[in-house]
Amino acid sequence: MTRPELATVATDAFARIHGGAADGLWSSPGRVNLIGEHTDYNEGFVFPFAIDRHTVVAARLRDDRLVRVSSGLRDGVEEISIDDLAPDALGGWSAYALGVLWAAGQFGAELSEVRGLDLHVESDVPLGAGLSSSAALEGAVAVAIDELWQLGLDRRTLARIGRLAENEAVGAPTGIMDQSAVLLGQRDSGVLLDCRSLESTIVPLSFEAQGLAVLVVDTRVEHAHANGGYADRRASCERGAAGLGVSSLRAVSVDDLARAEQVLDEETFRRVRHIVTENARVLAVVDALRDSGPRSIGPLLAESHASMRDDFEISVPELDLAVSTAVAAGAIGSRMTGGGFGGAAIALVERDDLASISQSIHEAFASAGFTEPATFEVLPSQGAARV
Repeated sequence: MTRPELATVATDAFARIHGGAADGLWSSPGRVNLIGEHTDYNEGFVFPFAIDRHTVVAARLRDDRLVRVSSGLRDGVEEISIDDLAPDALGGWSAYALGVLWAAGQFGAELSEVRGLDLHVESDVPLGAGLSSSAALEGAVAVAIDELWQLGLDRRTLARIGRLAENEAVGAPTGIMDQSAVLLGQRDSGVLLDCRSLESTIVPLSFEAQGLAVLVVDTRVEHAHANGGYADRRASCERGAAGLGVSSLRAVSVDDLARAEQVLDEETFRRVRHIVTENARVLAVVDALRDSGPRSIGPLLAESHASMRDDFEISVPELDLAVSTAVAAGAIGSRMTGGGFGGAAIALVERDDLASISQSIHEAFASAGFTEPATFEVLPSQGAARV
């Protein structure tokens, strides 16, 4: 569905559910992480880009203190007073949206002085696919309230608000990569983000100019960041940093890995090795794009996937099959993307090969007896904005 089509659906649904017209519509993209997985909460480097799949929020100010939020993906309307917003009062899908309102208050918004809101959400960002449907929702709500409540916040602050909402209101221990990508993204470019300083650099990808495409393979294996392996991996990284006597793994270089292997237990060392080498790969990809162009980054994407599969152990058989099949069918490079334990893989391919590589992946999944994947192209796109 195109963004204008989503906007029409959101407009009509808002009128039906909330009555009358919205004051405006705001949209935020999902994101693909080209490289840099699980490095964000270790104060490392990430290199995502915003995609042309969006969440659209139709919003209208109320004359009271209520917030009412609905979604095209859920029945019913969630309702809460602004005065009652708190992490322990929120739950379910609406915690992503309502958590942003609460988190804005933690960054200086005078919630005692703002009016209530009616919100309706529509999205074509696949859920649970590693394309950050959560950050897309947070980004759309953030830019909406920034305008409607006249907060005057910059994009980096809005990203921090989204991260706080996800960490505290939702309970997912994620870093700031996803929110930064959806709020700072630009067309045919990636966002190199230093997750320690929060400095960002827009780096041209030149995929369009070079006749390349990014194929997403949604394995249909859903993951959930608020529980399970994601939190375990973060805890492993914290143990590794403590064992090495540093505040975060950002302080550990590739040259330090020999000592780390002597100090840490075998599993924690492998977790640390992934983070340290992944940070190096992010910077190497950026250098390669600048010096040699996008066709030169394939080996680095392959190394990243192997590290996630073997050292960080966050891949699943469906992701491994998608990656190996894409490369065998002619992809320049391929890797899983997102937090892992399901979700999506990406492949950088010649545009002319897009259909044949996609077909090869569908055939491989059928032969393996896996659920049929969803495959589609994404374009590096602009970040969150009013529609």
